[in-house]
Amino acid sequence: MLNKRVRSVAEAVADVKDGATVMVGGFGTAGIPNELIEGLIEQGARDLVIVNNNAGNGDTGLAALLKTGRVRKIICSFPRQADSYVFDELYRAGKLELELVPQGNLAERIRAAGAGIGAFFTPTGYGTELAKNPDGGPKETREINGRMYVLEYPIYADVALIRAERGDVWGNLTYRKAARNFGPVMATGAKCTIATVHEFVELGQLDPENIVTPGIFVSRVVLVPRVATGAGGFKKEA
Repeated sequence: MLNKRVRSVAEAVADVKDGATVMVGGFGTAGIPNELIEGLIEQGARDLVIVNNNAGNGDTGLAALLKTGRVRKIICSFPRQADSYVFDELYRAGKLELELVPQGNLAERIRAAGAGIGAFFTPTGYGTELAKNPDGGPKETREINGRMYVLEYPIYADVALIRAERGDVWGNLTYRKAARNFGPVMATGAKCTIATVHEFVELGQLDPENIVTPGIFVSRVVLVPRVATGAGGFKKEA
């Protein structure tokens, strides 16, 4: 029987290579696969390109990975917020490249990678600095039905790190509320998708109509304990 369950986070991320493009699920702190990020920090891969909606919060999770100095570039839609000081410091010092992508374009570029779409035209960004390529050259534009559009290309990834709620050994996944966000689309756009779950269930226990990410898009699944925030802000095992 096909079994995608692995024994540990370390085993799950062991073969992430230097120079890899890594999609990281999450919207702000919702749905961030912190355990996988910590495992990647311990694993030591460097010269990474990270794709995420944000650029880290505080000193943990994605911000902790940036702080190691092993991320060359980040592709995101919302890099700055009140506690994005790790990103701010690295970017202002010229130690981190940024490709800023409008949020809808970011989601669609990832979806295009998974759907086999070679490129697409979008009106978002036309006439702004976002209608330029990372090297500064203009992106292709076209008038369609009297409106101007910008040509955008898929974002492909070597690895996607996502956080789900429940899963089975075939890699079928469901999510919890807002933690769903970018996980499902990132799972389709990467060569290797690694997911954490808080609960493993037997095959057949997940209603096929409720499965969000089918196992065909998932390479590895690892069980992690749920960490909840208790009174006073301390963390406890739930």
